[in-house]
Amino acid sequence: MIFAACSNGSDGGTGSATSGATTSSSAGGDGGGSASTTSAGGDGGSSASTTSAGGDGGSSASTTSAGGDGGSSASTTSAGGDGGSSASTTSAGGGGSGPAEGETAVLKVTSLAADGPGSLREALATPGPRVIVFEVGGVIDLNKARLDITEPFVTIAGQTAPSPGITLIRGGMRVRTHDVRIQHLRFRMGDAGAAPASGFEPDVTTDGASAYNIVVDHCSVAWGVDENLSVSGPRFDGPDGTSRRVTLSNNIIAEGLVESVHEKGSHSMGTLVHDYCTDVTVVGNLYAHNNERNPWYKGFATGTIANNVVYNPGKWAMRLGPVVKEWESSGITPEPPRVSIVGNYMRYGVNTKPGLPMVGTNSLGSAYLEDNIAVDALGAAAPIASPDIVVLPEKPVWPDGFVALPATSVVDSVLAHAGARPRDRDEVDLRIIADVVSGSGMFVNSQEEVGGYPTAEPTSRPLVVPTEDIEGWLKRFADDLE
Repeated sequence: MIFAACSNGSDGGTGSATSGATTSSSAGGDGGGSASTTSAGGDGGSSASTTSAGGDGGSSASTTSAGGDGGSSASTTSAGGDGGSSASTTSAGGGGSGPAEGETAVLKVTSLAADGPGSLREALATPGPRVIVFEVGGVIDLNKARLDITEPFVTIAGQTAPSPGITLIRGGMRVRTHDVRIQHLRFRMGDAGAAPASGFEPDVTTDGASAYNIVVDHCSVAWGVDENLSVSGPRFDGPDGTSRRVTLSNNIIAEGLVESVHEKGSHSMGTLVHDYCTDVTVVGNLYAHNNERNPWYKGFATGTIANNVVYNPGKWAMRLGPVVKEWESSGITPEPPRVSIVGNYMRYGVNTKPGLPMVGTNSLGSAYLEDNIAVDALGAAAPIASPDIVVLPEKPVWPDGFVALPATSVVDSVLAHAGARPRDRDEVDLRIIADVVSGSGMFVNSQEEVGGYPTAEPTSRPLVVPTEDIEGWLKRFADDLE
């Protein structure tokens, strides 16, 4: 579940957000770890109330996802509807819209078509505070056309869909507005048969100065051609000119495509937190089979990376630092990101560079480090941080009220609770979880190497929306799945 957290971080940031989330663009490491899959720990561990019912792996769960770093207000407890601005969502970091009461419209998705009457695209384009629920389940084929979210105060409550839930294929999503909460969706982007360097580079990302107070929680994102799931915007416009107060919590972020159709050639990226993106919380996620950016925080970025599992990273696991040459003509001297990295677990896989540290830097990197575990494929200790990381004496940013799980509990917790619909996982998520448990699997170049795009028979059932306590109603759907 989501839940809002007010971070107290001194991080750069943005001020209090009425219900906001935290901007996050990590690129998660895949790594996972051996693991038993049955733990129950809270989803990403973090503050807050959320009482989800233990994920697949049994156990119950008091997951508390991680509050947003920067600012964000919130009391949130659940998947709440978007409604206004205040806040009530329990997931990571602040988030998204406010409680789904009052003048909040409830919009029903009744079609799996990519657009038109009853579609998700139509509901996203509708102005005003709204909660989007689903009377249908199955696959939405975007046919290479991205979904843009430009109207604020919206909750996408994928947990309300009948089994098998909602899977979006052959396209991504861009969030260009504020107070947004996205839960329990699967994104299977892939190359869609595009020609190399053709411009088809789908990802799920936030973008621009209006992108703040955003939570992406319990989603499954795979086969991105650019990143899988990121926080982004202009490089030189400062912390108020780009994404901020974003939380990525309890997601599976996996199998970024390597030798695919990206214009730069070889790619495979988990999460990028772009320059100046502040108050970005990355908590309780599984990063698996991404070559880099698990996640990568660039210049001036701030946030918290807590209770994530990174399995089979390649060249980089967690990366910190600006690309200095990108700033040469700006007149601005780039500064290192400042990040709290606590309670994470990394395990090597077949594609991992020997000796890879959990935390590295390409230029200037600084972080507070506490209770992290890194092991190679045989379980022997691996480096936590490269020698050129500046280790900070105290947390530069931390979500208010967030208590991280111990790193020894993180693998079981994340494998039980991460991703869309943990009690109703699809074949892709089940395969990725099995890779982490067995220490198997490898990078992929196309979705066709691992079974191709998913298919599912469409399902439907009517929803009776209550006139009161929509927040509680949405939370019950989520609890049944988590």
